[in-house]
Amino acid sequence: METVHVHADESCLGNQFRDRATPGGAGGLVELWRSDQWVRRDYWVSEPDTTNNRMALRSALELLAALRRPCRVRFVSDSQYLVKGAREWMPGWKRRGWKRKAGPIENLDLWQRLDVAMQSHDMTWEWVKGHAGHPRNEYANELATRAAREQNQSGGLVDSGFQGWLEGEREKGRYLDFFEFQAPAGG
Repeated sequence: METVHVHADESCLGNQFRDRATPGGAGGLVELWRSDQWVRRDYWVSEPDTTNNRMALRSALELLAALRRPCRVRFVSDSQYLVKGAREWMPGWKRRGWKRKAGPIENLDLWQRLDVAMQSHDMTWEWVKGHAGHPRNEYANELATRAAREQNQSGGLVDSGFQGWLEGEREKGRYLDFFEFQAPAGG
C-alpha cells in the first residue's frame, strides 16, 4: 500500500465581516515516494461564501476523491477542527447515530461524506501549528488563499509548484534550513 503525505490548509477571506459573503479556499500539497524520488502534486478548491471549518473538511474530501486506490494517508493540517474531528469526535458521533451531546453537528453532510471517503484508506491525522514557518503548511496556505481570492479549482491533482515556490522563498532568505524528507523505510 502506497503512502501519501498531504499538507493541507484552508482560507476564508473576510471572516471579520458579517454582512457580506466570505469566499473560501482549500489547498494541499501531496507527496509520495516513487522510483527513488518524491513525486509532488497540488490541489485546490473554492466556495463563494463559506467558513474555515467547511473548507478544512473540503480539503480532506478533495484529496480523498483524487486518490485512485487505497493508500496510507498522512494528512497534516493546521485545522484542529478537522484533525480532532476526524480522530476524536467522529467515532463518538457515529456511535450516537451522528448526534452530539450538545446540539447539532456543524457541517454534518461533510463529516458523513468524509467518513465514507476514509473507509478504503489507512488515515493518520496530524496537527501542525499554522503560520509557524513550516514550508509545506505555508505552501498549502498559499494554494488555499489563492483559491479563495481567485475562486477557482485545480480539477484534481496537478503538477506541483512547491519546488519553484520554495526556491523563491529561499531567495528571500526563508527556509534555508529546510531539507527534503528522506526516503521512507521500505519505499
